[in-house]
Amino acid sequence: MSDYRRAGDSLYSVIATLIVDWHQQCLSKECPDRMYEPNLLSVGPPLLAIILAIATRQVIISLSIGIWIGFCILESVNPFTGLALAIEGVISVFSDAGDTRVLIFTLVIGGLIATIEKAGGVRGFIHLLESKNWVDRPSKAKWLAYLTGVVVFIESNITLLVAGSISRPLFDRYKVAREKLAYIIDSTSAPICIMIPLNAWGALIISLTASADIENPLQVFITAIPFNLYPIIVVLFSAFVIWRNINIGPMKAAQARTEQGQLLWPNATPMVDPSILSPQDSDNAQDKARFMIVPIMAMVLAMPVCLYITGNGVISDGSGSTSVLWSVLIALLVAWVLVLWNRRGTVDELMHTFLKGAGGLLPVAMILLFALALGDVANALGTGIYVAGLAEDTIPPTFLLPLLFLTSSIVAFSIGSSWGTFAIMIPLAIQISLALDFNPALFLAAVLSGSVFGDHASPISDTTVVASMASATDHIDHVRTQLPYALIAAGMATVGFLLVGMFAL
Repeated sequence: MSDYRRAGDSLYSVIATLIVDWHQQCLSKECPDRMYEPNLLSVGPPLLAIILAIATRQVIISLSIGIWIGFCILESVNPFTGLALAIEGVISVFSDAGDTRVLIFTLVIGGLIATIEKAGGVRGFIHLLESKNWVDRPSKAKWLAYLTGVVVFIESNITLLVAGSISRPLFDRYKVAREKLAYIIDSTSAPICIMIPLNAWGALIISLTASADIENPLQVFITAIPFNLYPIIVVLFSAFVIWRNINIGPMKAAQARTEQGQLLWPNATPMVDPSILSPQDSDNAQDKARFMIVPIMAMVLAMPVCLYITGNGVISDGSGSTSVLWSVLIALLVAWVLVLWNRRGTVDELMHTFLKGAGGLLPVAMILLFALALGDVANALGTGIYVAGLAEDTIPPTFLLPLLFLTSSIVAFSIGSSWGTFAIMIPLAIQISLALDFNPALFLAAVLSGSVFGDHASPISDTTVVASMASATDHIDHVRTQLPYALIAAGMATVGFLLVGMFAL
């Protein structure tokens, strides 16, 4: 019995020591004289998060480990105490009102999208376009898919499903390859969404930019738009492909097969979900386009008004996180009023739909939460300052932007997530730009472009999968036929960033 008692006392002693150590470390954080000098270990947490994300494709777990190791290094503590500090670090994200607003916005936008779908807004919009009979030749079918992708910018997967549902029967009718449809809608979903500050993409990017101690993240985001080379090139290049009817490599073979009456290759397996491509109650006369158009217009119009109010009369000084949250709440209110006014549902049904939609974007909110926490610990470690010092000594400024573009591309291609890449790369890139006293908008643009390219080309990306599904084509066939076009655009973007680095840095 005495042996058990001694073992228990020893265990108690260890636990007590850990608790005291944790308490002392927490107190030491409040001491202004305690400073961490950036060193080689400062690069460890974000680099480890990148490697783990690529190896496991588990972004949240990878970010969590990066946060944990970061606090162990920052506070010079053992792993157990570091774990406790890491948990507190994640919780402390909510102490920043701007970060909290964006986290709430992410959930609200999920509820808004679900409400619009449930009310029949997406189906009504499809019916509106179909009823006009604007398409009477193959080129018009392709332009319809393209323009639908440009106009519907609320969320990338919604864009893909709407454009695919409208255009697929027309592509089949006029013998245009489904692979071409998948390429067109994939080239006008995320590339358009990433340049709009009024949706979930914009809110995420603005929040991650703000986490790097940028005073006006919305202005930085807007300034970065003209330098967001890959999305701009992809959108313009896909329009050129439609105009000149360009079919490259595997796409040429797919088009020849379609013109011979074969929609798919003999052993192809179309990624099609009939419940999505042929929505239930698709002939319901109560499905109206206004259930989608009016809330979106309300959100778009509310954004500058909210910026004007929060900026005390100066739009550029407005709070991006506050304005985005208010705008989407106004859009949600408008959607609810439309549904109730037209007796398309009850308050109970609307609340159930909202919660279901918010739950659908919970993984995104979790990624954002852990990304913000990793950004905080990286700031405390001086990761950006240290990397900037290395870059200043070893990498000519001209090559910084192309290097960031290619690095972000590799990460996004490997993990299949542009949002996960944003979470890892944006805080680091912004810190490097500030440490080197360069324009942060240029560094943000390089990361955004690389993230979209990697996501665009990756076979494990959710947008690539949804594009295949919405077009009812084989997924690997979509990846194979799209890759040459994506590589051409990426090559042009790399040269573009090299030129920007030569003249702007």
